[in-house]
Amino acid sequence: MLIPVILSGGAGTRLWPVSRKAHPKPFMRLADGQTLAGATLRRALGAVDHDNVLTVTARDYYFFTRDIYREVAPEASHCFVLEPEGRNTAAAIGAAAMWVRDHFGEQARMLVMPADHLVRDTDAFNRAVRRADALAAEGWLVCLGVQPTHAETGFGYIRAGESLAHDGARIEAFVEKPDAETAQRYFESREYLWNAGMFCFTARGILDALAEQAPDILAGVEATWGETGVEADPVELDASRFAAVRSESVDFAVMEKAPRRAVVPVACGWSDIGSWQAISDLYETDGSGNQVQGHAVIVDTKNTFVQSDQRLVAAVGVDDLVIVDTADAVLVARRGRDQEVKSVVEELTRREHDSAVFHQTVHRPWGRYTVLEDAADCKVKRLVVRPGGVLSLQRHEHRSEHWTVVSGTARVQVDDERFELGASQTVQIPAGSLHRLENPGHDNVHIIEVQTGSYFGEDDIERLEDVYGRV
Repeated sequence: MLIPVILSGGAGTRLWPVSRKAHPKPFMRLADGQTLAGATLRRALGAVDHDNVLTVTARDYYFFTRDIYREVAPEASHCFVLEPEGRNTAAAIGAAAMWVRDHFGEQARMLVMPADHLVRDTDAFNRAVRRADALAAEGWLVCLGVQPTHAETGFGYIRAGESLAHDGARIEAFVEKPDAETAQRYFESREYLWNAGMFCFTARGILDALAEQAPDILAGVEATWGETGVEADPVELDASRFAAVRSESVDFAVMEKAPRRAVVPVACGWSDIGSWQAISDLYETDGSGNQVQGHAVIVDTKNTFVQSDQRLVAAVGVDDLVIVDTADAVLVARRGRDQEVKSVVEELTRREHDSAVFHQTVHRPWGRYTVLEDAADCKVKRLVVRPGGVLSLQRHEHRSEHWTVVSGTARVQVDDERFELGASQTVQIPAGSLHRLENPGHDNVHIIEVQTGSYFGEDDIERLEDVYGRV
């Protein structure tokens, strides 16, 4: 049995301000309205003849990922292994292999793919998966290698060697990102493939390879698995054990050194969506080399990409720019330097600026909130609580809150008092008071929350009870 394993996480720093730590690249919606995570799930289900998919992701992303999956494939079996912190792909794949072994046997094959890549030709992808699956069943550790369409310096490469069955080839070497001259030579030789981070092997095969090539990583994951409630749904890896696992990619830890490794070439319209240049390539280009997504006016402008979901952006007399406008941040960059956007995120992180982590609208397990105003003396939010959604029982040291119900009926607790609020009704919550809000109805509840006090950071939340396990 072939089990799709989706690896979902990462900061997506090169796609700021749309991708942020609390809302990374897999959750970005492209022009067709699909998220990358949702498109990956569809691709995973299309590659197999059953509905079992395993996703390894961070606990912070679990609820949002689950909601996207339920929207895309409500009848499928969505299983999750949750990492308390990222330890790179070797540890994530090791934990996934133990899950697959325990549920489907050690000879079950795994189709490992990132959640944030794009594949346009799913038929070609599925044909390559079938060839890779056949090689994996014969004991090979298989990579899906993308046939280059141009000389690219931003990807690692795989050098293919001796031909194997199922249109595969033995891997001669993995090559790091080359300079422009070397990339051109690789492209012209037709001997090199892009390393897309997609793999196929048996659960036993990858665990044995970890034992041989990275025994300390395997030992750390085994110790974590032994302390984890592996029958839970979702499976939450033991935090203290997993924190001790060495962080390394499966490429470095295993694939570059394993003796029995193969590659299956595939031409499937693949993109890692790793930069704003890659995003702009998804859109039609006008006669001046411009691409526009959203609301923009272009005057005497060439080779410029503009994305704006809400406000109107006007570009006059500019050339070779990337302009990305969001509700609370704007990016302007030279087109050839869009890979350096991550340095902006590094600086924002150093300054402890919220925009490195959060959007103006933040998704929570119970729904979402949007920051309407963030001033020195107050903060105003609009909360949308989905049916059945429950905020944690919490209190704040530095702020008081005032809730006004806009629509729906909210069930509220303030200290020992419990009551319901309807539209236009309000409640004051003093600093230090225990409080909780839930939606007992069948429609969304909309709340305007006004915070006053000396500090409004999200870390001024002391959770005492939480139905989503965030205490």
